[in-house]
Amino acid sequence: MSASEGYGTHPEEIAALLEAVGESMMVLSFREDRSFAALSVERFGAVGSTRLDWSGAVVIERCESFDADELRRLMASCAGADELAVVFWSNLAVPSVAVEAALVAGHAEAVLECSPECWIYLTDSGVLIEFQDGEGFTAGRVPH
Repeated sequence: MSASEGYGTHPEEIAALLEAVGESMMVLSFREDRSFAALSVERFGAVGSTRLDWSGAVVIERCESFDADELRRLMASCAGADELAVVFWSNLAVPSVAVEAALVAGHAEAVLECSPECWIYLTDSGVLIEFQDGEGFTAGRVPH
C-alpha cells in the first residue's frame, strides 16, 4: 500500500477534535498534507521514527511540560491572532487538519488526546511546534 492509499484511513482518531471544533476545521487531502509537510516537517531531519532533529534550526523554546495549558501558552506566544495552523500526527493514517491557531489553543486537550506525537505548523510565522507525550514541546523556526 502506498502512503497516499493509507493516508486518512483512520479519521476516527480525530473524531472528538472534529466534533469539538466543527466546520472551522478542514481535514486535509493527501496532496494538501504533503504540500504543507514540504514547507514544514520535511525540512527537518529525523531522530528515530517520530522525533525531529532540531540541530541547525532556530529553537524558540523547549519545555518539559506536556499538557494542554502549555500548548495554549505556546500557541499564544508563537501564533498570530488569525494564523492558520496545520496539525500533523505521527501516523499518516490519521488525516492532518488545518484550523485557526486560536482554535488549536482553545481545544488543546482534544488536540493532544489524538496522538502521542504531533506537529503544529503555523503557516504565517513559519514556526513549528513539536509535541512528544511524556517529554514536552519544542517550538522553533522552520529551516529554509
